[in-house]
Amino acid sequence: MNFQPILLGVLGTQEIILIVIAILILFGGRKIPELMKGLGKGIREFNDAKNNVRKEIEESTNDTNQQPK
Repeated sequence: MNFQPILLGVLGTQEIILIVIAILILFGGRKIPELMKGLGKGIREFNDAKNNVRKEIEESTNDTNQQPK
């Protein structure tokens, strides 16, 4: 079975190069590290929030199971 992500299956090498050039023109070389830093920080915060929610759900499930009936 040949599975490829939909986005990468649609975009070829030329399209990706054009997108990178457009980003360089719009933001300039100096802004890209700031953008990537912000993107990384946002992803990290999202993952932390996701893990906190998962932890709270597991704790509430454990508390419910440990309560005497």
